[in-house]
Amino acid sequence: MTHADTADALAERRKAATDRIRAETGIDEAVIDRLVETFYAKVRDDALIGPIFAERVEDWAPHLAQMKLFWSSVALSTGVYQGRPMPKHLPLPIDATHFDRWLALFEATTREVCPPVAAAHFMERARRIAESLELGVANANSVLLGPGERYRRPWTPQD
Repeated sequence: MTHADTADALAERRKAATDRIRAETGIDEAVIDRLVETFYAKVRDDALIGPIFAERVEDWAPHLAQMKLFWSSVALSTGVYQGRPMPKHLPLPIDATHFDRWLALFEATTREVCPPVAAAHFMERARRIAESLELGVANANSVLLGPGERYRRPWTPQD
């Protein structure tokens, strides 16, 4: 089997997995587009996490385009997102409170714009992503979390 055969076989398996997820959940690019646009409109208006985004995102169009690719990869296994979200989150002044708010807004949005099966599919992945990012942020701040522990940033004068 040549490298091209292997690549073709992998591409066929990815497409089959994506097609199966689409059929089972009803998620497609239009759903992802609606979810991302609606969610980030809520984020921009949110008193807790909105300012964190506002300080870092000047042009929302490229950010939203990346998030649509991200959620296509996460929700549909398309592989179209090639970024690395962890390094972007490590220096942020965030902790469990911020991840909880992000999840609450995301869950409200999934319920608003997605059929129930799709909302559950997105939320299962969103919870894992939030947990992973929270663990990474804690670790970057020299905090090793045990099972069930949450990361709480120490208060600083700029807070």
